[in-house]
Amino acid sequence: MDATPRPARLAVGVISAGRVGSVLGAALTRAGHVVGSVSAVSRASLARAEELLPEVPVLPPPEVAASADLVLLAVPDDELAGLVRGLVATGSLRAGQIVVHTSGAQGIGVLAPAAEVGALCVALHPVMTFTGRAEDVERMTACSVGVTAADGDEAAWNVGEALVVEMAAEPVRIPEAARPLYHAALAHGANHLITLVADCADVLRSAGIADAERMLGPLLSAALDNVLRHGDRALTGPVARGDAGTVAKHLRVLGERAPGTLAAYRTLARRTADRAEAAGLLKPEAATDVRTTLED
Repeated sequence: MDATPRPARLAVGVISAGRVGSVLGAALTRAGHVVGSVSAVSRASLARAEELLPEVPVLPPPEVAASADLVLLAVPDDELAGLVRGLVATGSLRAGQIVVHTSGAQGIGVLAPAAEVGALCVALHPVMTFTGRAEDVERMTACSVGVTAADGDEAAWNVGEALVVEMAAEPVRIPEAARPLYHAALAHGANHLITLVADCADVLRSAGIADAERMLGPLLSAALDNVLRHGDRALTGPVARGDAGTVAKHLRVLGERAPGTLAAYRTLARRTADRAEAAGLLKPEAATDVRTTLED
């Protein structure tokens, strides 16, 4: 049985109704908490608030924070520090509140002004990409959430983990010192994967393939499943086989037809050769041939 303590029913204030804030607000509502107010400025955020947090009043950030037991700060990374300082300066944060931010790049240090006035501070970063639509609330049940609190503040760690469990996700403790590397790994995987797949689809369309996404779906889904299960043993293709001639053909045709993808192909192929050689899949002499071809 899960022994993680569960917070009582909380009045939640969401700043702001971006893709992450609106979804977490809806997830907390489903868990039995009450979103009392939300901030939203853009037309898109107002639409998200209306869809995912219906009938919740839209108020300025200081008013949202002042009326909440749990203040959820879901703003861009670079805005977070200024927002926290501003809320403290206006007296909108107080002792006894729970203040949570959702930034992956920031740890608990950015909430120091709130901690100084007595708020319990936690960083909760969902390891998921969000569209800001209702299906994201369901996806929360399959994702991990990176939890960070101050060293030694076990109450904050426990509250953060309990909130994640209530949203039906899986809490994972991320020490403050590990946050930058943790976030770099996630951004490298998720963000660059989207760029890679979009580039692949563009190249297929330039080759006359009408439904590129349908063609790529099964292949890329299998590749992702295989690497998560088997790691480097899942590597396939001309680089992992040491087929330098095919790699040379790829370089030529990409240079002619899709030059924007050529540099990324070279970089990823070189990294693939390194991993394949280290895993014992590619003999050193074949790896050298591939690297030489990539440099030529």
